[in-house]
Amino acid sequence: MTLGSGGSSVVVPRNFRLLEELERGEKGIGDGTVSYGMDDGDDIYMRSWTGTIIGPHNTVHEGRIYQLKLFCDKDYPEKPPSVRFHSRINMTSVNHETGVVEPKKFGLIANWQREYTMEDILTQLKKEMAFPHNRKLVQPAEGTYF
Repeated sequence: MTLGSGGSSVVVPRNFRLLEELERGEKGIGDGTVSYGMDDGDDIYMRSWTGTIIGPHNTVHEGRIYQLKLFCDKDYPEKPPSVRFHSRINMTSVNHETGVVEPKKFGLIANWQREYTMEDILTQLKKEMAFPHNRKLVQPAEGTYF
């Protein structure tokens, strides 16, 4: 996120950016089917986060609650966080053994830009659940984890 006008820009420091994301994640996003927050409120580096996605309507994911782990290393937001599903899911961009969202198979991470947020990642993953190649894939039993 940059601020400024007339060709000048100010780069928002990492912790300010993460505080903005925390505030937004705690308020809830859109229709409430995507949310996120910090794992440990005492982590001054704000590295470890948990995200939740409620599966989209008219898909095999409908009504399912998926938990994810996001890890923002010290170079975030210059580089994307690592993202891993904790809940088992069958999606083309997710490693079937580890639950890791594979950057080469998930465009938002593969083409990461500093302006992107954890909210963008979670929202895009929810959209991808409804894509034709994911919407009808047989899913693992609900309540199973990687």
